[in-house]
Amino acid sequence: MAHLWRENMRKMNWVRAWLVLWVGLFLYGCATTEDVRILDGEIRRIHSQLNTIQKEKDLIKNELATFQKENQKDISTLQTETKRLQADLLIRLENLQSEIRILTTGVEEYKEFLKRPSKEIDQIREDIAMRTRLLDERGKTFEEKNRAQDERTRALEERTKGTEDRLRGIEDRLRGFEDRLKGLDGKISEWVSKQAEMEKPTPGKEVSVEMKGISPGVGTLYKDAYEIFQKGDLEGARKKFEAFLKQYPNTELSDNAQFWIGEIYYLKKDFERAILEYEKAIAKYPEGDKIPAALFKQALAFLELGDKTNARNLLRRLIERYPQSDQTEMAKKKLEAIK
Repeated sequence: MAHLWRENMRKMNWVRAWLVLWVGLFLYGCATTEDVRILDGEIRRIHSQLNTIQKEKDLIKNELATFQKENQKDISTLQTETKRLQADLLIRLENLQSEIRILTTGVEEYKEFLKRPSKEIDQIREDIAMRTRLLDERGKTFEEKNRAQDERTRALEERTKGTEDRLRGIEDRLRGFEDRLKGLDGKISEWVSKQAEMEKPTPGKEVSVEMKGISPGVGTLYKDAYEIFQKGDLEGARKKFEAFLKQYPNTELSDNAQFWIGEIYYLKKDFERAILEYEKAIAKYPEGDKIPAALFKQALAFLELGDKTNARNLLRRLIERYPQSDQTEMAKKKLEAIK
């Protein structure tokens, strides 16, 4: 566009030079009438060209002004967009710095937490250790199970020798066995409930026998927990017994409190947790008088879980180690009933 404008300016200069030349010739009288006429025509033509050139000049100025306005608008838009992008980048940078500070603080807090293990973590570790011991004990029973299988095989061979004498009563025994199977589940549940009730000492025994020689503060807290248990508030009793053990972990009633926590989980049918709580009573208080009861109830809990092998082992241990306990006769009957 600028090149075109310069070209038009050169044309205007050339036209002006010719105009000056013709005027000069006219003034000096060197031209004829025909020349004057020709000169007038040429002047008109030059004026027409001048007008055309002036119009082109104005058009070029307008186009130049329009072009400048458009460029100015684009520049203004670009500056605005640049400012917006800069502000957005600053906001993102501030957010990133804030997140880095929060993450750093969280890492430091986690490091401090790892330095100070909570009681809950200790409890989890204790439960894991307890479960590990139980798994180890289950593993040991596999060899016993193989030996028992060999013994059963030999016994079966001996029993086979006398089968001819007992063939007559097979049909009668089968009919009786079918009748017994129909009510077996109900009888077992009823028997387990009765055994649980037999294991529960009466309030008078708890207060008059187990609490002899106990200080009033210890006895009061234990009595409150046991009375809540007798009323059927299992969750409230569990919390009371746990509070008692936390305050008095090594008194003559501590093994009793631990045993009743196991009983509560047994009554709630949380048999795996009941086994763990009974095991605490056995491991933490090896001289306590609740060990036979804990072994017996552990065996019942394993039966509820379908683990007859561990149930048999626990019942045999009870019979061998505590032959004079109140639970021994019940353990013998239960061992005979397990098939």
